[in-house]
Amino acid sequence: MKQVLILGHSGGIGRALAQAYDAAGFAVTGLSRRDDGFDITDPASVAHHMGQLTGPYDRIVIATGALEIDGYAPEKSVSSVTAQGMADQFAVNAIGPALILKHIRPLIPRDRACVIAALSARVGSIGDNRLGGWVSYRAAKAALNQIIHTGAIELGRMRPMSCCIALHPGTVATDFTAKYAGRHPTVSPDAAAANLMRVIESRGPEHNGQFFDWRGDPVPW
Repeated sequence: MKQVLILGHSGGIGRALAQAYDAAGFAVTGLSRRDDGFDITDPASVAHHMGQLTGPYDRIVIATGALEIDGYAPEKSVSSVTAQGMADQFAVNAIGPALILKHIRPLIPRDRACVIAALSARVGSIGDNRLGGWVSYRAAKAALNQIIHTGAIELGRMRPMSCCIALHPGTVATDFTAKYAGRHPTVSPDAAAANLMRVIESRGPEHNGQFFDWRGDPVPW
């Protein structure tokens, strides 16, 4: 039986992905702050919880992230940036996933393919940014994209049958986006999970280090 590890599995997308993979016959392992005390902003917590896992896993999904932290909403202008607000965004959306990747190699099989996918966001694309705003969130997701791309290069050397990718899930109707969806069309977590799973299951070593949207189309860095 194939195994999938979902980090952030109590969130809207993470929970839906866990259900989708369970229905597809995968053995699902999940970690979250709410259910397990897995705090990606605490290096000791990440090291402890990742060290308890055995694997190896055929799929690893980093479904952690936050848009608004402690009431700090996405900025409309650079003039609204605060040091603490930006630091919190980086802690959750960039440094946390980097700490996960730090401990991930022992969980990746040597003898078969593994897909590691991190949920990013199109607004983290520098090349696609035409509207401005959301400075801290954009910057943190752009940093995540660089972390994934750099980690993928190392992974390609150590585990050449595997791939590490960044994914844009679209605008998903969760608590995460409720205040900010506006006129953007949204999809349910279940629909988003089905889309993401379809992309993940169609990726291989030739896609290592790339950034895709929920359709499977490349997103510019």
